[in-house]
Amino acid sequence: MARIAVIGAGTGAMAAAARLSVAGHRVTVYERAETYSGSLGRFARDGFVFDTGPGLLHLPAVYRDLFVKTGKESLEQCVTLTQVDPASRHLFADGTAVSLPNASRAGVTGALDRALGEGAGARWGDFLDRAGEAWNRSRRPLLEEPLPEDRRALARDPYPAVRHRRLLRAARQAGTVAEVGAWELTDPRLASLLDGYALSYGLDPRRAPAAAALLPYMEETFGSWYVAGGVRALADAVYARCLARKVEFVFGAEVVRVAEKDGRAAGIELADGASVEADHVVLGAQPAPGLLPVRDGGRPAGAPSVPGRFQVLLSLRGAREAGAVHRTVVHTADPGAEQDAVFGGRTAELPTVTVLRPDDPATRPDDAHEAVTLTVTVAPHGPVDWTDAALRQRFAETVIARAAEAVPGLRERTLHAEVRTPAETEAETGAEGGSVPAPALAGAEGSYLHAANRSPLPGLYRAGGWSHPGGGLAHAGMSGALVAGLVVEGDGFRGSQ
Repeated sequence: MARIAVIGAGTGAMAAAARLSVAGHRVTVYERAETYSGSLGRFARDGFVFDTGPGLLHLPAVYRDLFVKTGKESLEQCVTLTQVDPASRHLFADGTAVSLPNASRAGVTGALDRALGEGAGARWGDFLDRAGEAWNRSRRPLLEEPLPEDRRALARDPYPAVRHRRLLRAARQAGTVAEVGAWELTDPRLASLLDGYALSYGLDPRRAPAAAALLPYMEETFGSWYVAGGVRALADAVYARCLARKVEFVFGAEVVRVAEKDGRAAGIELADGASVEADHVVLGAQPAPGLLPVRDGGRPAGAPSVPGRFQVLLSLRGAREAGAVHRTVVHTADPGAEQDAVFGGRTAELPTVTVLRPDDPATRPDDAHEAVTLTVTVAPHGPVDWTDAALRQRFAETVIARAAEAVPGLRERTLHAEVRTPAETEAETGAEGGSVPAPALAGAEGSYLHAANRSPLPGLYRAGGWSHPGGGLAHAGMSGALVAGLVVEGDGFRGSQ
């Protein structure tokens, strides 16, 4: 039985902890905050309850596997999952609106044809077929296996882009999300739909490789799921599973250094001066300067800043109207200007806003009220001073004005608006600038890959969104499985079967 110290209590770290404990190891989690869950926060006021992290779950199979491998109760016995249908409603700048069914290719193509004109559905469907090819080519090495030392295969973009012929110029293939939208989808609204998927994950459509097509493919193929009580309830269930497996938690314990002895990780040092010996250390958070004794292949110096999330949590009077959609995306009229702002360290004048309106009694004091969450991808804290009260208020007003297109009588119904920015994310999670890591992508010479789960220092492993295979609930859960496999099986581990 090995002693294992886990740094951070995010979902990826807890997933690794539960699996390692089941394998017979003694696992203790050290968390700088006073609670678990990492980015899966919760805000409550006067009977209104909001998720402050992701509001939907994709690829629930990742957590089904976790619960199967760590106990008798299944995921569905621990949380209530409901498929969101329609999966999303989209409001475009020209006034067009379309609702996309959940996990129904035929339903999506039909809806696009009716809303955007004949042929729109076929173009999107053909795009998803190509995205499916990319998924089949890259799924295992990108998501289910440890990151190999030789990453040349993942440096190549798996998306089979269509050759685009241009007048008097050589044919080219789309290499970025934006080029896929312009050359293959052709309709600006379809391009905006694709851009919106990329931006919601913190990716710049103009630079992200075409392989980002895996993100809409994953959502539209495997569906979007809501966790009753909010996605924080999933973190509650994973934490409870850890406790049931005898994982120990120490809260309010900031780890300042990973100790090294004889060329391998040998424990951790805490801010209060205490030292803890360990046979293995699992880092489940973005490493702060000085935490690691060696460079571990993380984000290179000088790399572009990673966006964060701006949220407005609205407590509304009045019942949620019949037929209201759970998720609505209000698209910008000027994608280029928004992308310039987000990835250039400014606030956008016309941001893309995601509106979440769960029909869940647990989120509101009674059926005469409604809890609504507005989310925007924004530049991180630092390039933008998100502690500036005037700036926060101005941008919140902009976001609310845009969301009013999706929620009838929004301003008149508002009882209270809670504003959360990357500054709050940084304070609560320790992530630099309140940044939210994106999922790993193949292509672009490997520049969208994350740090390997096995670090260059023997005995030190990485889990969570800042490690392979990147950010997002599903990807964080996968990282926990990969770390557990590496610790338990050693060099022979080749990923889940």
